[in-house]
Amino acid sequence: MIYRTHIPPPPLSNFVEWFWFYDGYQPGYDRERLLPHGSMELVIDLRAHPKRLFDREDQSRSRSFRNAWISGAHSRYIVIEVAKDSSMMGVHFRPGGAYPFFPFPMTDLQDGVEEIETIWGQEAILLRDQLLELPTIQQKFRALEQFLLRRARRPLSHSEAFAHSLATLNSTPHQQTIRQVAQGLGISHKTLIETFAARVGLTPKLFCRIRRFQTVLREIQDLQAVDWVDLACSCGYYDQAHFVHDFQAFSGMNPSRYLMERGEYLNYMEHREQR
Repeated sequence: MIYRTHIPPPPLSNFVEWFWFYDGYQPGYDRERLLPHGSMELVIDLRAHPKRLFDREDQSRSRSFRNAWISGAHSRYIVIEVAKDSSMMGVHFRPGGAYPFFPFPMTDLQDGVEEIETIWGQEAILLRDQLLELPTIQQKFRALEQFLLRRARRPLSHSEAFAHSLATLNSTPHQQTIRQVAQGLGISHKTLIETFAARVGLTPKLFCRIRRFQTVLREIQDLQAVDWVDLACSCGYYDQAHFVHDFQAFSGMNPSRYLMERGEYLNYMEHREQR
């Protein structure tokens, strides 16, 4: 399999964590569980076969997506189809990073996936056609950079208040309350919540819970055995019950099961039905 990533130059790098590309993917399974991470993802399928998003509760039900789609900030895991010989590329936005490129608040996409053509229209079709024609991965990345720069409908800079609140809540999601952050910025609690949610697609409280969950996943990624009580305490959970509740809510499984079934890549793992 070919896999490449690319970090764009400023100002895009303030909004995009990386571009990614893969070709010739050969999974040993056909469904994948993607865990919530607090960001949004633009996916461009370079194959013609549509991909399915399965209903978590009833996986005989699914929705199909073709060509390109945007995945909003999710509060629970999603189950997606993976196919052999897939070829895709996309944009992994930073938290709040997709906001300049869409004409509506990001809460409209929370827990949702939408075909990008319904939002960007003919522009989305032309972008995919261009990417299919370009011969090298680097040329595809450059074309995607140029497209986003043209597509921006809002300034490619964050307000000082939002940048501070995002940095604070992202780096220390369990050390300060939302009210404390708002007071430090001299704005109301309500204003912080509304502004943050419109840009990130999640309320500050939910975002902090997800980012704390992500801290846990990074801590245990390479461990074979874990002291769950010590981990819960160091990551800012009130107690073990609080930790297990949040882990289950976001991943759909308990921490011990996750440790046995985790995948090679953070946030991606084979989806297995619970018995």
